[in-house]
Amino acid sequence: MDVKLVLLLALVAIVTARPQDDNTPAKYEFQWAVEDEESANDFGHNESRDGDLTEGSYYVLLPDGRRLEVTYTVNGEGGFEPVVLIDGVPLKK
Repeated sequence: MDVKLVLLLALVAIVTARPQDDNTPAKYEFQWAVEDEESANDFGHNESRDGDLTEGSYYVLLPDGRRLEVTYTVNGEGGFEPVVLIDGVPLKK
């Protein structure tokens, strides 16, 4: 998919998003990806939120050809909890 088209779609989503009432729990989903063989770009992101629970992942093709992927959750005050993988193998702390 053309990078310009992805950016345009993201801008349209931002412009058309309605502000939410402060009493309404946040709820949304999004997903986007870029894969361009000519430039060797391959990356993307998806996320969903329902109230205090947010789940998502993002990935990028590293310069050495490996794929880095981060899957995460955020649950209320629990904070950001990531799981980092490189080519499907967990990154050691």
